[in-house]
Amino acid sequence: MAVNLSAPDPASLLAVPGVELGFAAAGIRKANRRDLMLMRLAPGAVVAGVFTQNSFAAAPVQICRAHLAASATCRALVVNAGNANCGTGEAGLRNARRTCDAVARLLDCAPAEVLPFSTGVILEHLPVERIEQALPACIGTLGPDRWGDAAEAIMTTDTVSKGASCRVSVGGREVTVTGIAKGVGMLQPDMATMLAFVATDADVAPAILGHLAKEVADGSFNRVTVDGDTSTNDSFVLIATGQTPGASVSAIDSEAYVALRDAVLRVAVSLAQSIARDGEGATKFITVEVQGAREEGEALRVARSIANSPLVKTAFFASDPNLGRLLMAVGNAGIADLDVGRVNLWLGDVQVIEQGGRAAAYGEEDGARVMRADEITVHVHLGRGVAATTVWTCDFSYDYVKINAEYRT
Repeated sequence: MAVNLSAPDPASLLAVPGVELGFAAAGIRKANRRDLMLMRLAPGAVVAGVFTQNSFAAAPVQICRAHLAASATCRALVVNAGNANCGTGEAGLRNARRTCDAVARLLDCAPAEVLPFSTGVILEHLPVERIEQALPACIGTLGPDRWGDAAEAIMTTDTVSKGASCRVSVGGREVTVTGIAKGVGMLQPDMATMLAFVATDADVAPAILGHLAKEVADGSFNRVTVDGDTSTNDSFVLIATGQTPGASVSAIDSEAYVALRDAVLRVAVSLAQSIARDGEGATKFITVEVQGAREEGEALRVARSIANSPLVKTAFFASDPNLGRLLMAVGNAGIADLDVGRVNLWLGDVQVIEQGGRAAAYGEEDGARVMRADEITVHVHLGRGVAATTVWTCDFSYDYVKINAEYRT
């Protein structure tokens, strides 16, 4: 059960001019469930993506990278759940290309204008013929208000679908930003998240869009972790359809860029936090704030060391304020010259570590009170500088082991 998270109201996911979405049940892994999503984009739409840094990048990731390098425009995204098409060699690449070819024929565009995405079980060949058979059904359901259906169609072990929207003024014109995501496990993004798609009708130059995608990923999806493992299929795609004249972004240092960046980041942070709230088997949502670092990368190392520690995460599940595990995680972050005598740490509003040792006023009952909550903040001050960052994660429960032990059964 996700932590204080429910599926978005479909009416809250605002249509983006120039984007249509459709879905179908292709039977890729399980019968009678939505597992195929098609997104059709208006002519002239531009797309930027950031992808996994895992060396075993899945076939669709490889094809996406190649297509983005070959074409300045994109007409469609096709996403299947249930099969990752990873570890499948040349056959996997052929199947990813075959999927793009099938979409291109139906939408009358070039195969290089189609981006494929897959999520699910690794080391199994993609049943591409089922995708081909289901694509006409996807086209038959295409519509601008199908974001909620699309979010459901890309789920795997997610317990709820994930989506967010907002509107913002860019260049004096109102534009929409809407996004969906999936992901609950094998998740410590490195440039991206499991799968996330965010679109806007603003007119953004391709080079600017690429910069924006990286900046947004770093401020949202790269700040969430469930288990410290980077998936083979991580992909974050940012789409600008350019369907609202006058809402143009052509420079990074412009007011228009800042306004759009803040809106896209707001949607992306909401999606990233939803992923942590829906972490496999999660019972608690945990925010890790690190301040007082010399530079942001250092703060991120400390935050991830805490957020990824199995000992810390199981202590959170048990509501056990085990201070030794928190100190261990800070010390494991790899800061060689860390002065532990300047480290302070809080659980919620309770200071538990003061100048590297147990805070004089700390009582075990205060720590236990904070740890019993289903939303917890860990705040660390390193006493080294002014850099800071925040990471979102969840606990490890018995169900995390059960879900992953039985994933293929």
